[in-house]
Order: sequence, then C-alpha cells, then structure tokens
Amino acid sequence: MDRLLAKDISKGRIQEADGRHARERVSVIDPAVGVRALRDVDMVIEVRKKIPSLVIDGNKIVQAGQGVAVPAGALRVNLAGKTIMPAIIDTHVHLSPIRDRLIRDLKMRGYYGVSAVLSMGLDPYELLDIRGQTIPGAARFFSAGRGITMPEPGRITVPHWITTEAEGRKAVQELAEKKVDIVKVWVDDRAGQFKKLTPEFYGAIIDEAHKHGLRVTAHVFNMDDAKGLIRAGVDAFAHGVRDKDIDEEMVALYKLHPGMVVNPNLPDRGVKTDLSWLRPAFPAAELEKLEKANIDRPREQLFHAIQARNLAKINAAGVRIVLGTDGNRAWRPHEQMEDMVLAGMTPMQVIVASTRNAAEFLRMTDAGTLEAGKSADFMVLDANPLDDITNTRRISTVILRGAVVDRAQPAY
Repeated sequence: MDRLLAKDISKGRIQEADGRHARERVSVIDPAVGVRALRDVDMVIEVRKKIPSLVIDGNKIVQAGQGVAVPAGALRVNLAGKTIMPAIIDTHVHLSPIRDRLIRDLKMRGYYGVSAVLSMGLDPYELLDIRGQTIPGAARFFSAGRGITMPEPGRITVPHWITTEAEGRKAVQELAEKKVDIVKVWVDDRAGQFKKLTPEFYGAIIDEAHKHGLRVTAHVFNMDDAKGLIRAGVDAFAHGVRDKDIDEEMVALYKLHPGMVVNPNLPDRGVKTDLSWLRPAFPAAELEKLEKANIDRPREQLFHAIQARNLAKINAAGVRIVLGTDGNRAWRPHEQMEDMVLAGMTPMQVIVASTRNAAEFLRMTDAGTLEAGKSADFMVLDANPLDDITNTRRISTVILRGAVVDRAQPAY
C-alpha cells in the first residue's frame, strides 16, 4: 500500500496521509458463487489502520484487517484499476405511495448503488411493513410515516394537519404507536400561502416525541425558524437554511448543539449539465425529456448559491452532515454528491456524509462502513471518487447484502 486514509477518532475528523487515499487488496466471499475474492482494487475506506483484506460470508463482512486469509477454494476476481466504496444511503426521499411502485422505487435505488432510504413524512401507514422486508436488489426502507404540519389546503393530505398543541401531541402518540423511524415536521408558510407551525406547536411536538424516544427532523426554510427549532431541541434539519446567508448566531447555535444533524439537500444548481451518464438506464424518450429541461436557469442559480454558501459555513463549523435528495429521482444522490463538493466539501467528507454519517443517522448499526460485522453493501467503481466525486457514477457492480444487483435491465 502506498497511501493511507485514516480516521482520527479522538478529534472526529478525517486525515489523509499525503492528501491522498488508500490502495488496498480486497478479498470477498459472495454467496452467489460460494467464495469470491476481489483483488488489486482501490478501496475507499474510513478506518484507523490499514485494511488489506475484506472477507464476506453470506450477507455480512466477517473479517477486515491485517492477517486475513482468503478461504480455500475462493473464486478470485482481479479488479485491478477498480475502486470499492460503501453503498450510498439517502436520508430524504419521497417515494411512490402505492406498494408495487414503492418497491420499484427501492429497486431503482439499488441500481444506482443506494442501499437504504428514509422516506420523509408522506407515507400511508399500510406501507410501513415494507421496512421489515428484505427485497433482493432493493434499498432498505425507513419511514417517518405521516409528518406533521399546519393545514395546507390544496396540497397533499397524507400529513397530520394540526391547529393546536394537543393535536400535535396526539399525532406524535399515533406515530409512536406505528413505530416510525423519525418524526417529520414542516415549518414553512410556502411563500405566504399558509400558516406555519408556531414555536408553541413545534415545541410541543418535539417534547412529546422525545418522551416517546423519537427524534424530530424539520423541513425548514427561514433562518429565524431554524434558530427557534434548535432552541426547542429539534434533532435534525431536512433542509439547510434557504432564505438568506446564515449569521454568526446561527453558527453559534449549531456549535452549542453538537448532536444536530443537517441534510443540506441542495437544490438543482440551475445550470446545464452532462446527462450522458444516465443513457444506459433510460429509454431514449425519457432521456430526451430530461434533456429538454436541462438548461441554464439564473434564478435557480441564485437560490442554490445561498444554500451552497450555508453548507460551506456549517461544514467549516463541524456540523454533522448527511446526504439527502428530497424527491423520487433514484440517480439524484450522485448529483447531490457533486453539488456538495462544488459547495466546498472534500470528496472524502461527502462520501462519509453519504455512508457512515447517514447510516448512523438512520441508526443502522450494520451499515455505512466496510468493516467486520457490517452488511456487505458496496459499489465497485471504474474510477476513484476521491480523485473526482463524479466517479461514483461509474458503477461496475453493486453488491447489496452480499448479493450482486442485476443491472442488466434499465432502472427506469
């Protein structure tokens, strides 16, 4: 190995020796073929020491570290020039509300190397049982169930519409009975169209959720609302501040609440981009539709720029960041990762936000890193994303729970 990437646990930051990344030798057992060894491959890792070997048995990584012996009879596959990294985890999606379409959406995520998603507040309760299912080739499903907001006539009616503190607490109690993974609130007047949750209302929701052992994440737009939510004890933001550049008081509030998690959820940059990488997955007619909308939009550029600057500030302040995309575009995590780098994060910071941090946010103790005891969820890439974050799109193979995802058919 000529370069080493390591994590400084005591200071909670990533250190890259020589400003580069690690080259590792990786050995893998794949249940589809009995034993498989992947060799001579770059591995994007976050570890305290060199990991020369990675051994998978069934759906789990069972060995990772020095002195690992590849079992006798292993089928060895030479992956010289390839890179592996943990599968991506998307902490903010809105998927189809119909069962078979939802399963399709989860399989589309698998196609793009996404191993888990958190659906944020628009899910009918009858879909929550999918969380306990293992669907071959599909991302795992987490859900906030029905989120909580003030009445928004004309918009989707799945969320709880509340007008009193008591109704807010009752909604949380129902969510707790359904064992949702997190409580989602919207604090946004939608450009003056509706009344938004007041501090008294969201304070009661947060208090009730914490009594039931649930965390609360907030859709937020304005900085003043974000400050109020932090003071009320909110656990996470499903968006960054979007109305203005955050001030020093906002940064100070983040520092006073080190457990806060932020999904910056950057919007489209508003610039024409190269969509050719999507061609293998899309019918020509569908790709043509995307291309027609793929134009420069100055207004969106300004809106994006505010949020990109705010991401740079909170990243510099040490705020814990996770990946989320807000919507139902299965390929969007790869675009979001590029946007996060363009906003000032390093490729390694973005990869950690999209894997380890996201797994910890979803309380997935078996995911997010490549180490013993974890689920065997990773991508084999044709180039290293530490050199160029867009290399996450250059997918050779996706492994979910130890099995190769069938990428022969288009994901659309």
